[in-house]
Amino acid sequence: MSRVFLDMAVSLDSYISGPDGQDGGLHDWYFAPDAAEDIKAELLTRIGAMILGHAAFGSAPDGFDTEYHVPHFILTHTPLPSVERGGASFHFVTDGIGSALRQARGAATDRDVCVAGGAQTAQAFLNAGLLDEMQLHVAPVLLGGGLRLFADAPPSSLEHVRTVQSAHATHLTYRFTEN
Repeated sequence: MSRVFLDMAVSLDSYISGPDGQDGGLHDWYFAPDAAEDIKAELLTRIGAMILGHAAFGSAPDGFDTEYHVPHFILTHTPLPSVERGGASFHFVTDGIGSALRQARGAATDRDVCVAGGAQTAQAFLNAGLLDEMQLHVAPVLLGGGLRLFADAPPSSLEHVRTVQSAHATHLTYRFTEN
């Protein structure tokens, strides 16, 4: 069965965006000319479906350009028709994280499901104990405020799987040992 993992860029002080919603350099690792190509290639190979919150999806009615040419399941309260763009499909789920996960697992087949944001979506999956792994791309910045990834996170036991250092981030992978 496919694994469900959280994949997020985070500051050293555990924020996934700054006080005004700005990136603050959190995603420099992904877009830099000397980016962690092995991590990016692994993500492109590993992911069979993605889950995003509506805010992380953005406001473009026809989706967004992405390297991840897989089904994206967008959590929202507003029913919208599915759209396709550049090899990716976007399906809007109005009946909660359980439904989004079932649909994503069905679409991913033997590949993994990536929960990619935003903060509320990540927190909902953490609080429901639905994650098998967590991959954090820790940027060397202190944002001092904003959206905190681990706000109200439940106690969890984690096993360290690996650490990969790149020019713009430290990539940490943990497996949940109990939820």
